Amino acid sequence: MLGCVRIATVRQMAQVITKEKSDGRSYVRRAMNKLAELGLAETNGKDGKHQIWNLTPAGQKALADGNELPPRPKAGTGAKAVLAGFGPHGVAVTDMILAYGGRKHLTDWQVEVNHAIKETGLSFNTDAVLALPTKTSEVRLFELDNGTMSQARLAKEVWDYERYAGHRVWEGARGTIGTTYPFWQRHRYTRSQTFPRLHVVLAGKEEHLLDNRLQALAGDVQGIAVAVWVNTLPRLQRGEPWYEIGVDDPGQRRRRYPEPVGR
Repeated sequence: MLGCVRIATVRQMAQVITKEKSDGRSYVRRAMNKLAELGLAETNGKDGKHQIWNLTPAGQKALADGNELPPRPKAGTGAKAVLAGFGPHGVAVTDMILAYGGRKHLTDWQVEVNHAIKETGLSFNTDAVLALPTKTSEVRLFELDNGTMSQARLAKEVWDYERYAGHRVWEGARGTIGTTYPFWQRHRYTRSQTFPRLHVVLAGKEEHLLDNRLQALAGDVQGIAVAVWVNTLPRLQRGEPWYEIGVDDPGQRRRRYPEPVGR
């Protein structure tokens, strides 16, 4: 589990490896202490009273050597994020993954996935990406707001996905007319017919405040031309439906963003 989500508490790990409605925290705690003695796992901070665990570089190497996960050579252990104070956010991301059925397809998740376009300077990290293909898209994108950023910054992060989806690249032999293609479809999600849906999950505050934040975000991104669904973490954990606040519209994106100049 730690190889996929990077950081987790004993409570979260027990949700995955023990039977439903069973409390396996004592078993997990003993197992993690054993891994720590072997130098394969460590704890660098807490989320409230709960210790946050992550693999060590040795633990990550042992996991890779065992071919338990797809190769992820650039993936960190999560220790730096915890030490930098981002532990609660990472724990909330893990809660989001588990609430979205992560127990069933845990190895299909990656966290902190960078999306960048060198030509425009746009660069941002997606909190989690689920490789669970649909008929039109090969992945699903997830952003979690743990109640620590301003409403304006949250809205900007969502709009960044439209900027990313709207960038086009020109292709064609020198001296020919050529044509343009969406950057994401040519260089990132090559098996997708539509830009992957963005799921925004709101956490870290009382539920009525999360509902207010949801409504404010819907207003801030009104008219966005990528598919955006939003939910609160408590509602997601209860299995309640998502709210659609953005619709995929390639034509609108093409009108909003300038075409690249041909050679």
